Parts: sequence; C-alpha cells; structure tokens
Amino acid sequence: MKECVLRDGICTNCGECDMCDLNPAKKCDNCGLCIDSAEDYNILKIDEIIMPDEN
Repeated sequence: MKECVLRDGICTNCGECDMCDLNPAKKCDNCGLCIDSAEDYNILKIDEIIMPDEN
C-alpha cells in the first residue's frame, strides 16, 4: 500500500495527483506553465524520490 501524496491516508489510485494544476480537466504533461517564469531561470527543489516497491 502506498500513501496518498495529496491527503492523509492510503492511495486509492484516483489519479487526482496526475492532473494539471492550471486545468484540472487535463492530465499533467510536464509543460511547465504552472512554474512562475518571472525569473531568469526556474528551479525545482526535489526533497524526496519515491521508488516503487520491488516485490
């Protein structure tokens, strides 16, 4: 069982975490439009990498 990344509890495979932040009707395709681009460059801090369980 894996943990839900949006809410406390177990993942129900609802797919909500894969949806676009700007257009909730669209699945995220990593276009980057949701990242503030007012800077000369953008940076994303990766604080955790979740690897699938290898069973």
